[in-house]
Amino acid sequence: MWKPMEHSQRRRQDFEIYGPRWASWNIGVFICIRCAGIHRNLGVHISRVKSVNLDQWTQEQIQCMQEMGNGKANRLYEAYLPETFRRPQIDPAVEGFIRDKYEKKKYMDRSLDINAFRKEKDDKWKRGSEPVPEKKLEPVVFEKVKMPQKKEDPQLPRKSSPKSTAPVMDLLGL
Repeated sequence: MWKPMEHSQRRRQDFEIYGPRWASWNIGVFICIRCAGIHRNLGVHISRVKSVNLDQWTQEQIQCMQEMGNGKANRLYEAYLPETFRRPQIDPAVEGFIRDKYEKKKYMDRSLDINAFRKEKDDKWKRGSEPVPEKKLEPVVFEKVKMPQKKEDPQLPRKSSPKSTAPVMDLLGL
């Protein structure tokens, strides 16, 4: 289902940590769990977050990820990021940077048509580089495996949920 992504696409989008398990599929970037929470707080009109492993993915969502990727997204959303900019490390500053980047589009090249940018081959948008020949990669296939269920021994007594002897309290006042 997923084709292998280049190294720059697999890194955590904003802070260069490897092994992200989340993605903002409409933006087309892989992110870490901390940034996934921040992206969720942006609202679904800006960022739609899914787990790479736990959620089901539609063809449209996979296509969005394949068309963009972290490196290409950075070229779009960080086009005017100052070269001396130091990425924040503490949570409030990280959230501020992510909001500036995706919600306010503070560093984005607004002259670009995002849909056209998405559809173009990645090498067309690389700054100061020769076109890179496209490599044919083998797809990675994820399969669901059904685990065998543990059979109960009929001679052992069944365990039931512990019964509470404490009085029940109505916390909502209903």
